[in-house]
Amino acid sequence: MKLWDKGFSIDKKIELFTVGNDREIDMHIAKYDVIASLAHAKMLHSIRLISEKEWKELEIGLQNIANDIENGTFIIEDSFEDVHSKIEWELTQKFGEVGKKIHTARSRNDQVLVALQLYYKENLSDVNQKVKTLFDTLLHLAETHKNQLLPGYTHLQVAMPSSFGLWFSAYAELLIDDVYLLNAVSKIVDQNPLGSAAGYGSSFPIDREFTTKEMNFSTLKFNVVAAQMSRGKSERSIAAALGGLCNTLARFSMDICLYMSQNFGFISFPDELTTGSSIMPHKKNPDVFELIRGKCNKIQALQTEMILITNNLPSGYHRDFQLLKENMINAFEDVKNILDIFNFAIQQIMVKEIDLNDEKYHYLFTVDSINNLVTEGMSFREAYQKIGGEVQSGTYKATLGKNHTHMGSIHNLGLEEIRKKFPRD
Repeated sequence: MKLWDKGFSIDKKIELFTVGNDREIDMHIAKYDVIASLAHAKMLHSIRLISEKEWKELEIGLQNIANDIENGTFIIEDSFEDVHSKIEWELTQKFGEVGKKIHTARSRNDQVLVALQLYYKENLSDVNQKVKTLFDTLLHLAETHKNQLLPGYTHLQVAMPSSFGLWFSAYAELLIDDVYLLNAVSKIVDQNPLGSAAGYGSSFPIDREFTTKEMNFSTLKFNVVAAQMSRGKSERSIAAALGGLCNTLARFSMDICLYMSQNFGFISFPDELTTGSSIMPHKKNPDVFELIRGKCNKIQALQTEMILITNNLPSGYHRDFQLLKENMINAFEDVKNILDIFNFAIQQIMVKEIDLNDEKYHYLFTVDSINNLVTEGMSFREAYQKIGGEVQSGTYKATLGKNHTHMGSIHNLGLEEIRKKFPRD
């Protein structure tokens, strides 16, 4: 069944190419098509385009379909082009002509668009919640390990003292920036496009404010052409926000892989969180974080894909938009999975004591030595040249103890201030 069926068949090759794997992808938005169809049918009843009896039949039928979707018994057979045609067919089979009335005053264009907007809206909220869970975990780890020294690196060379508390809370605070972007994108998709039909509105006296309230959108996309043009723009914006989050997680994963290596040896994980080698029995590989890194980098590329598919399309609907769905939905599912596994694994991190007597850390405290001289009255430039000369001559000795000036600042993490910054719903 096709919603655009006019009584003739198209070539099978054309059908296979144009439908693609939409049936499988549409299972992710089936729930949301039902939500939108319920709101639309209720609105049709409110403006008297369908009777009370017809509305009640559609309500019962759509609720039954919603239950089937939730129970996992809803399927889209090969005879259907997509989820939208399957749902209309189900209603027609059960209630006859009233099932055919559900499409009054809407097009498949705004039907797909509103289902996707609802999917994006809910999944952005889910991602936000999972980010908050990881954020809380990182702040807890920062508090737990705030006094454990961690050598800081610049240019991958030993630089200055840091701490595990700073490391964990740094990534926690970066997640706040990612949430700012996710929240901005949530506002973009929180606009009801239903009623824009094929992109030029409907001659029926529809009530778009009614469906906006029914579906819990904050507002509607008032201009019907703009509503249709939001397809592609929404996906580009979401891809950018998810990419920003994935950039944070990929960098964090790289730190973890680096710090687990024997040349650093700062952290470890329980055996059950690592994998081994088929020929080297000593290996404990951070495959989880390597895969997170790879998946996150793949998601960061999604924005470019969304741009290239939609960049020069004129106003109105184009079938190119169909190509946005699969990788956009896959990205959401991957990001949620990544956040879950990251939070699960990082809670089990084992922070090691670092031997600062190791020769490679000999110059870790040069800045503190300079600062000690400055507090004793020497100018910074003179102190810098003095310590620099000692480094060059090989006579430098770290000055620690009560005159050590840096440790207080790296233990002052501002965790409560960071916690308060996290955006509230």
